[in-house]
Amino acid sequence: MKVSIIVPVYNEFRAFNQVLERIRQAPLPAGCSKEIIVIDDGSTDGAPQMLGEHVRAGIVAGHYAERNAGKGTALPIGIGISSGDIVLIQDGDLEYDPRDYVKLLEPIVAGEADVVYGSRFLGQAAGMALRNRIANRIPGPTSSTARA
Repeated sequence: MKVSIIVPVYNEFRAFNQVLERIRQAPLPAGCSKEIIVIDDGSTDGAPQMLGEHVRAGIVAGHYAERNAGKGTALPIGIGISSGDIVLIQDGDLEYDPRDYVKLLEPIVAGEADVVYGSRFLGQAAGMALRNRIANRIPGPTSSTARA
């Protein structure tokens, strides 16, 4: 089985090489191979040049958007480029650990699940910025309390 790892990035220059190396080194379940697809969503920090170097070296497939349109636009582009049997999404910062790929993918590879979702809040939230951890804990409006 081929696993397409889609990495949307926006101004991730400082972490990009480290994230990419962790993805490259990450183990997969037996019988799986990986392709890495990086979608640069209009970065202005040098990430596009770095992405270009990795594309030319054959390390990743990539796409560069002229302007930032958000992760919700970047992901379908990556899915369209992918050729894998399984699609895995890896953020371009150091928040998610690629060493968790085996745990995430095993139920799919074993035929026990069609979809697996990870959680930021089960176990340790290592690597998550404090402001993000706080923001993720603030309850949002529900359909019964939301007002126009």
